[in-house]
Amino acid sequence: MKFSLSWLKEHLDTDEPVEKLADKLTMIGLEVEKIDDKAKALAPFTIARVISAEQHPNADRLRVCMVDPGNGSAPVQVVCGAPNARAGLISVFSAPGTFIPGKNITLGVGTIRGVESRGMLCSEAELQLSENHDGIMELPADAPVGAPYAQWAALGDPVFEINLTPNRQDCAGVHGIARDLSAADMGKFRDPGIKPVKGEFPCPVNVTVEDASLCPGFAVRLVRGVKNGASPEWLQRRLSSIGLRPINALVDITNFMTYDRARPLHVFDAGKVSGNLTVRRARDGETLLALDGRTYTLDAGMCVIADDHGVESLAGIMGGEASGCDANTTDVLIESALWNEINIAHTGRKLGINSDARYRFERGVDPAFMVPGLELATRLVMEICGGSPSENVVVGKSFGDDRVIEFPLTEVKRLAGIDVPMVEMRRILSHLGFMMAGSGPVVKVAIPSWRTDVHGKADIVEEIVRIVGVDKVPMTPFGRGEEPRKPVLTQIQLRTRLAKRALAARGMVEAVTWSFISRPAAELFGGGASELALANPIASDLSDMRPSLLPGLVAAVQANGNRGFLDAALFEVGQIFKGDRPEDQLTAASGVRHGFASSQGLGRHWSGSKTADALDAKADALAVLAAVGAPIQALQIAPSGASWLHPGRSGTIQIGPQNVLGYFGELHPRTLEQLGADGPLMAFEVILERIPAARQKPTRAKPVLELSAFQPVSRDFAFIVDRNVKAGDIVRAAQGIDKKLIADVTVFDVYEGKGIDDNKKSIAIAVTMQPRERTMTDQEIDAVAARIVAEVTKKTGGVLRG
Repeated sequence: MKFSLSWLKEHLDTDEPVEKLADKLTMIGLEVEKIDDKAKALAPFTIARVISAEQHPNADRLRVCMVDPGNGSAPVQVVCGAPNARAGLISVFSAPGTFIPGKNITLGVGTIRGVESRGMLCSEAELQLSENHDGIMELPADAPVGAPYAQWAALGDPVFEINLTPNRQDCAGVHGIARDLSAADMGKFRDPGIKPVKGEFPCPVNVTVEDASLCPGFAVRLVRGVKNGASPEWLQRRLSSIGLRPINALVDITNFMTYDRARPLHVFDAGKVSGNLTVRRARDGETLLALDGRTYTLDAGMCVIADDHGVESLAGIMGGEASGCDANTTDVLIESALWNEINIAHTGRKLGINSDARYRFERGVDPAFMVPGLELATRLVMEICGGSPSENVVVGKSFGDDRVIEFPLTEVKRLAGIDVPMVEMRRILSHLGFMMAGSGPVVKVAIPSWRTDVHGKADIVEEIVRIVGVDKVPMTPFGRGEEPRKPVLTQIQLRTRLAKRALAARGMVEAVTWSFISRPAAELFGGGASELALANPIASDLSDMRPSLLPGLVAAVQANGNRGFLDAALFEVGQIFKGDRPEDQLTAASGVRHGFASSQGLGRHWSGSKTADALDAKADALAVLAAVGAPIQALQIAPSGASWLHPGRSGTIQIGPQNVLGYFGELHPRTLEQLGADGPLMAFEVILERIPAARQKPTRAKPVLELSAFQPVSRDFAFIVDRNVKAGDIVRAAQGIDKKLIADVTVFDVYEGKGIDDNKKSIAIAVTMQPRERTMTDQEIDAVAARIVAEVTKKTGGVLRG
């Protein structure tokens, strides 16, 4: 919402400085995002006269100008490319060191094609006054040379831009903003009554509302004999100051009413309207050529204003071009109505129309101002365009429901912790338009029609506190009590944070992808169920809730590759959707590696490079599991992963066959083809909810484990086993002999070939024993070794290789 200081002063008698007004607006909940003070920004620019303009010796389209900057200064040489640069022209000059807002540069002394230039003659676009950059500005011949341009052009009218919260629809007009500032002691509110305009004849156009739920109220009147030309200067200046382009008087009046009183209106050229008006639902397939020049196809869920020819306006959003007002309009229908907020929002979203009218109607307008708004607009039309008004035609309700809240005066102290005298409460509420009756301890407060967001006692407290000042609310610490502090983060939030840190530490880059993917991609990863399809997708390739993070990551890696970044390692930790039940919404940690993006480093290097492989994806998955506290010793790696992975280059991480934690490996060529990606790609996905929680049971404090003073002992074993025996089974069998003594078991060799039967293989392990009480004797070492051999033989059928 934008408005100028002079516009605000039409409704608020105030002498407060701009900075104080801005601070107060923010403090009362109308956050000021920006103040555009052109007088301050354009202060260095002065009015100058071009003494001469000669052809540049080295460029056909440039001229070398001698410029008189005024104030007795010597002429300045300026190289200018504007086609209208000529001797005698009065224009705007900027000296070296001036910041040019339209170009975002600070001007310096330069040499252009061999000729020095010590300044610049400016266009309107370079001063951000308009988009006109066809030539330098041309000022009247009597403009004072040497005077500051902003002062001469009367640009000293700062423009505020505030960020409105959705509940403050009353402040979508300057009138409502002034009311709030008046309540905050920033000035006196100007609110003269609106006198009805007496109709001179019955309105010849009747109105029928077919569905009152879509249009609770509708008012219209005809004004004959208008002259629709350019708006007066004051109106054009109001609209131009906030970035609106003046069109013609009738249209400008409706735009002015929208921003001045938060009351959108519409004007129809009565000569282009056939018969009476009907407010109805659109018929499927009807079309409307709107004022923005686009044709919209309508359906039965949309509300329209129609005549005998068909749809003339999309109710509360945008009018039609066929009945729009132009320079030939002599009779005008002025419409002021109330519309269903939800229907307006749905229609605008479905058609992709964002208009000033939609912005206000979908938030709700003042129902009691429907007819007064029509009267005020009629008076403006008659003052600017002339004409004779008809009587009003009003259908439905022209006022809102009465709302009265019983309000205990102690509620402010109870909810906000501040003491506000009843006299001050009454003053604040009355300035905001509320009426307070009674003297306590419980009073009745009548809610004004324009505050549709106020529903209960807490809302009234909020109104009082924001005017008194939120900074007056005392800081009150919460009682800590005797109970121990509960964790701030839930288990899944903590796991999400730990997983992100672990993957980032492995050189991967976090990505955030869409929660929606295409139907084929969803089906490829086990999704695509009808209950996970979006009813109103924003794009055809974003139609389904994602069952996996990998389609989005693969698309991101491919997008990087298409732009020359071939070596990528991306990860994401986010939600996936396996069904429509709450328990089917899971959190996954997933990653993709491509090219020279292995866990050893990103990119190629003279010391050696390695392309990513399935073992990198396995290491990434295990790093996530270790970081979030999964029982690493209990994990099992099963060959072959999900259907979207290469069957011979992938694996499944599980704790028993019933609890699959995730998958890793190389993506299947079929998967790459359907996703439109270049391979090979290594990927993993781990489901954080499936990781068993650590056991929470009271234990006695254990002493800190110290490094042993005794020498560790290492022994190697090679077992011949069947080809289907997993190395992990041998490792677990050896570890299970004595978990306190055996510190580590690693596989260092797997052999198949000469000297080994075709259906056999040799797996060699290194076992590290770490004594803690005394040095082990040879006999003790041999005894442990014998137990290892026996246990491996028992669990896997392997025999010690000779």
